[in-house]
Amino acid sequence: MFAALGSFKFRACFVCAVFFIFGGILIGRLFFIQVLSYDSYSNEANGQYVSFKSKDDIATRGSVYFKEKDGNFISAATLKEGFFVEVNSSLVDNPKDICQKIAAIVELDEEGCVERVQGGGYERVAHRLNSQQAQEIKKINSNSVDSFSEQWRFYPGDFLASQILGFVGYKGDELVGRYGLEQYYEDVLKGKRKNLKEGGSFAALFWDLGKDLLGSGGDKGYDIVLTIEPRVQSVLEGLLGGIIEKWGAEQVGGIIMDPKTGAIIAMASNPNFNPNNYGEVEDISYFKNPLISSVFELGSVFKALTMAAAIDSGKITTETTYFDNGYAFFNGYKIENYDGKGRGTTDMQIVLNESLNTGAIFAMQQIGKEGFYEYVKKYGLGEKTGVDLPNEAVGNLSNLSTMRDLEYATASFGQGIAVSPLEFTVAVSALANGGVIVNPYIVDKIIVEGGKDNITTPSIKRRAIDENSSKIITRMLVNVVDDALLGGTVKLERYSLAAKTGTAQLPKEDGGGYYDDQYLHSFFGYAPAFDAKFIVFLFAKKPQGVKYASQTLTEPFMDVIKFLLSYYEIPPDR
Repeated sequence: MFAALGSFKFRACFVCAVFFIFGGILIGRLFFIQVLSYDSYSNEANGQYVSFKSKDDIATRGSVYFKEKDGNFISAATLKEGFFVEVNSSLVDNPKDICQKIAAIVELDEEGCVERVQGGGYERVAHRLNSQQAQEIKKINSNSVDSFSEQWRFYPGDFLASQILGFVGYKGDELVGRYGLEQYYEDVLKGKRKNLKEGGSFAALFWDLGKDLLGSGGDKGYDIVLTIEPRVQSVLEGLLGGIIEKWGAEQVGGIIMDPKTGAIIAMASNPNFNPNNYGEVEDISYFKNPLISSVFELGSVFKALTMAAAIDSGKITTETTYFDNGYAFFNGYKIENYDGKGRGTTDMQIVLNESLNTGAIFAMQQIGKEGFYEYVKKYGLGEKTGVDLPNEAVGNLSNLSTMRDLEYATASFGQGIAVSPLEFTVAVSALANGGVIVNPYIVDKIIVEGGKDNITTPSIKRRAIDENSSKIITRMLVNVVDDALLGGTVKLERYSLAAKTGTAQLPKEDGGGYYDDQYLHSFFGYAPAFDAKFIVFLFAKKPQGVKYASQTLTEPFMDVIKFLLSYYEIPPDR
């Protein structure tokens, strides 16, 4: 009992001693700040224009960079510093007068300001002031108005790659990544908030004391380097804007990827948005990246996958022929070629050159429905690609589960099944890279401070077709460009290009069939064909006054391919 009592007294004395020591440190700190260093701190405070009580401290959030072809980093997302204006409306006698004074310094909706500062409590009425404006706010000389430091996410490229980047916005009272890689890599980019909010001088004192005793607090977020090449991204976005301007399309998009590694060099759609002004966007669908978050029936571009599968299965060769009547019946429905005409005895090269629906159906039938479905799955369709961006959609292959002849016939030429543009781009990359499905990615590396950078290693998901089959289908697609695309007028003498167009009828929203006059145009191609450095996919939804993709997308495809071959100084292959 006495031993226990002694132990208790010892512990009590120890706790008291700790409190006395801590109290002594605290009193000493207060004495130093408030007495010995009063003038110094007072002058420093008077020389500054704000009270540092920012609620939006994202100072530790990592930056994002584009990567130029020569390896230089270009800022894609960073932080800017400035000030916001806060009004304590409970101390405001004349809201109109206060708002007029603020509006004389910074652009402000006076009416909205007056309405807000009548409600009681604190109201932020203006953001992103520079230091001069903050100083002028201070001169209003009212205890109801003050300016405070703030930081915000800044995107130097404005619209450039906006749907890849996303933005930083509020979720409740916390700033977090919204959409794009800002959302996907939130945990990597963010740092722990010091989160003093409005704790006042004692909270600040304890923070400083904690830093003195324990070292700096708060983890810094990591910086991220993208695979996106800014010049290529800019060229792609310009071409997409040109398609809308020329053809009045409702939506356009494009992907440029390295088919061997899965590195996405550029990705864009239009309409898009400026992440610096995301609050002004009226249609929030612009925040979404349709290249990964939407699925489409892509039409005849799918014929290349069907033909490659049939060749890989050993059921057909390039010389295989069938008799083309121009139409075929399945489950009571008539399917025709685009022009309704038959070609008689026709080989597989002509099927691709003239984009014959009956020929794609024939190729699918040689494999059989089960075999065709197996190849569709090997291509990675109907599953996520695993790209490091949020909200990825999964292709809809539900029609194939019916096992009806009609659904398989239409699927052979890309109708009745819907996939995302990225899903499809990864699939046709297998035609360009020797037959494998790669894992696409957008982040080249994460910069780890004081340690080894986390660099993305390209990886392969599976083999879809064998290498020889990929060479055969590539030769066939080169022939499409050289002899058939716009009558062979776009052939490049020094470079081999492999490509295929697609024109798909758009399905009605109620599921009751297809529109006769609304189309989705698509186009994919790669170059140099037999050692592909780039694969390009383009689409245009509801172009006006034109029916076929060869009319709308051939020119922008050729423009971007020529640019890539020149910009990257790719040697000719023929």
